Amino acid sequence: MTEPTSRFDVPSAILTGGGSRRRLGEIVRELSASRVLVVTDPGVVELGVAGGIEEILTSADCEVRIFQDVQADPTDLNVAAGVEALGEHGADLVVAIGGGSPIDTAKVIAVRPANPEPLPEFMGLHKIRRPGIPLVAVPTTAGTGSEATKVAVITDTEREVKMMMLSTPLLPRVAIVDYELSLSMPPALTAAVGVDTLTHGIEAYVSKKSNPMTDPLALSCIDLVGRHLARAWQTPDDHEARGGMMLAACQGGMAFSNSSVCLVHGMSRPIGVVFHLPHGLSNAILLPTVTAYSWSSAPERYATVARILGCASAATADQDACHALIDYLDKLNLSLELPRLSRCHGVSRIEFDEQVEKMASDAITSGSPANNPRVPSAEEIVGLYEQAW
Repeated sequence: MTEPTSRFDVPSAILTGGGSRRRLGEIVRELSASRVLVVTDPGVVELGVAGGIEEILTSADCEVRIFQDVQADPTDLNVAAGVEALGEHGADLVVAIGGGSPIDTAKVIAVRPANPEPLPEFMGLHKIRRPGIPLVAVPTTAGTGSEATKVAVITDTEREVKMMMLSTPLLPRVAIVDYELSLSMPPALTAAVGVDTLTHGIEAYVSKKSNPMTDPLALSCIDLVGRHLARAWQTPDDHEARGGMMLAACQGGMAFSNSSVCLVHGMSRPIGVVFHLPHGLSNAILLPTVTAYSWSSAPERYATVARILGCASAATADQDACHALIDYLDKLNLSLELPRLSRCHGVSRIEFDEQVEKMASDAITSGSPANNPRVPSAEEIVGLYEQAW
C-alpha cells in the first residue's frame, strides 16, 4: 500500500531567543537587500518597537520606509496601500513587525508585484504561483505563529469575507522570534493570543491532514502553552514564560501551516468579519464548544492532548480524558477572564440572529471544517455558534 505523502515548508532560517532581533542587520546583508519596506501597525509604532527596528536596518546601510496602515483583521485596502508604498520606495526586502495582522499583510504585499491577479483569486490552497520579494517576519505577540506559516488571512471588503490564502510563496524567508518583544503585551491580549496558540497546536494535531512531521511540533506547542500561559498572563515580565509562549506560537504555526486548521478557525473567521473581534479572541471563545463537538471522532488524539496538558493521566480512559479536556478548556478561559461571545464588546443578539446562517455558510466555504475530525453541516455549525453564545 502506498504511504500518503505530505509537504513540510518552513522559513529558511528561524532565529530565536531574547535579543535575536538585533541580528536583523546580519540577515539583511545575507539577503543582499538595501531598500526595506517595514510593514507594521500604529500600535507597534507608538510603542517605539518599529523605530528600534528602523535603527537596526539603518545601521546595516538600508534605506527604510515604514508603512503602518494596517488594521486588526487586515483588508484588501491595506494590502493595496502597502503595494503602492512598496513600489514608491523601490523596496527589495519587506520586514514585517507586529502581530498576525501586519505579518499577514506583509506576506501579501511582498507577493503582489509578481502576482498581480485579482486578490480573491488567491483565496484557498496553492493559488499563488510565483515567489515575491523576500520577507523577514518579526512577531511581537505570542499567538498567531504567522512568522512561520504559508498562510495569510485578508478581508475582502466588497464581499465581507475573510479570504484564507495558503500558498508556499507567502512563507517568510526568515523569522526572528524574539520573546523580549512580547513583554509589553497586556494581560487581555496575552490571554487571547495564548489560547489561539493552543488552538493551533490542538487543531494541527487532530486534523485529518496531520502527519509525522507536524505531530511533534503540535504536541510541543500544546505542552509549552500548558506550562507557560498562566504565568505569562499573571506575571507579564516573566522572561521564561514569555519565551515559552513565543516558542509555542512559532511551533504551532509550523504545525498547522503544514497540517491544517479545522472547525474552530472555520467558525472564527466569520465572527471576525461580522463583529470585528480579534482573531485570537474568537478562537478562544469557540475552542471549548468545538472540542466538545469533535472529540468523539478522534478520542485517542484528544485524550493525548488532555494528558499533555496534565488534566488526565496515562491511566485515564480516553473518553474520560476527553471530558476532562473540555472542562480544562472551559476553566482556562474563565481563569484568563476571556468572555463568552455574548459578553464581547460590540456583539449584539439581533445582529447575531441576522448573520448566523451566513456565518455558518462562510465557515464551510472556507474549507477548514472539512479537515475537522467530525465534519459538521451548516445547521450543526449554527447550533455550535448558539452554544458558544
